[in-house]
Amino acid sequence: MACNGCNTNIDLDRPAMLGTFDWMNDLPDTTHETTIVEIRFKGTRKEFFRNENGIHLKRDELVVVSCNPGHDVGAVSLTGRLAELQFNRKIKKKERYEWNKIYRKATPADVVKWEEAKARENKVMIRARQIANQLRLNMKIGDVEFRGDNTKAIFYYIADGRVDFRELIKQYSREFMIKVEMMQIGVRQEAARIGGIGSCGRSLCCSTWRTDFSSITSDSAIKQGLSPNAEKMTGRCGKLKCCLTYELDQYLEALKDFPNELLSIETDKGIARHLKTDILQKKIWYKYDHNIGQVFELDLADVIKFLNMNKHGEKPSIENFAEKEAPKVNMMNVGILDQKFFTKPVLVKNHKKTPGRFHRKPNPEVQGPKQ
Repeated sequence: MACNGCNTNIDLDRPAMLGTFDWMNDLPDTTHETTIVEIRFKGTRKEFFRNENGIHLKRDELVVVSCNPGHDVGAVSLTGRLAELQFNRKIKKKERYEWNKIYRKATPADVVKWEEAKARENKVMIRARQIANQLRLNMKIGDVEFRGDNTKAIFYYIADGRVDFRELIKQYSREFMIKVEMMQIGVRQEAARIGGIGSCGRSLCCSTWRTDFSSITSDSAIKQGLSPNAEKMTGRCGKLKCCLTYELDQYLEALKDFPNELLSIETDKGIARHLKTDILQKKIWYKYDHNIGQVFELDLADVIKFLNMNKHGEKPSIENFAEKEAPKVNMMNVGILDQKFFTKPVLVKNHKKTPGRFHRKPNPEVQGPKQ
């Protein structure tokens, strides 16, 4: 964990970072228009419930909700019209969604029991990993989440393939005296639950504000002209970075002005081949095959013009577009030093005084004329 004042010191609940921005806060209250309420639990888990009893709820209030079996404690994240819009956006098959209701606001006794359940999670997770290793199962227990009633726990695990954990569930039930639910997650979900620092120097997007994970392909990096280096494109989870899609729409919009293929330009001095492209600034660099050091910077309009001239059999000249090498400036120049500081003083032997003693010969330029 980091220092208390650093933004990397994040709790697994992360209420401030995983909350949804309420852009309807300056509008009249809309909680009476719908009974849908979004409840946030540990990590990034959020579910929707019905407020059938008409309880007046506010954001970040702890409530007791129904679950199968028992009950759980969570914090209110969205209410009113905004919760309904979020439900329509996230839930694809609305007719198959299993609705649970909100019982009441959490009492002090509910909060105490909920805190006791959360205090068990770390110890249970360590012991659960030991049991899985003893059974030699090819899986990893990533996290454990206890329900608010302290009678059931969700064990989040990571595995490459299918795992037969029937014996594992039996041992968990005998060891911890709870009902066990196993839920498989991916490496991206594990990175979101654990957290970390990305290559940009900031906290991971998935552990701070990002709650949904869309599929990311290497084609996103290719269309943006990024380096195909796998180490630079992969995140802490080992998958492609989520930020590869943040600016993809701008690049796709700019690519509409480019030709389908950047062909080589046939000039009066030879063939200039494509070197690199700046998509947003719409600049393209070319170079000759016979002159490796000379590079030509062309605008997109000039490239299209030259390619059209090649189609008509013309060979343009691009010598005027050659990059001029900027003169090298010594950035470490701190001024001119006086050479007198580097002259070695002349040492003479003084016979009149104690033998073996030396003194400096007076420098008339430094002492000045005698008075």
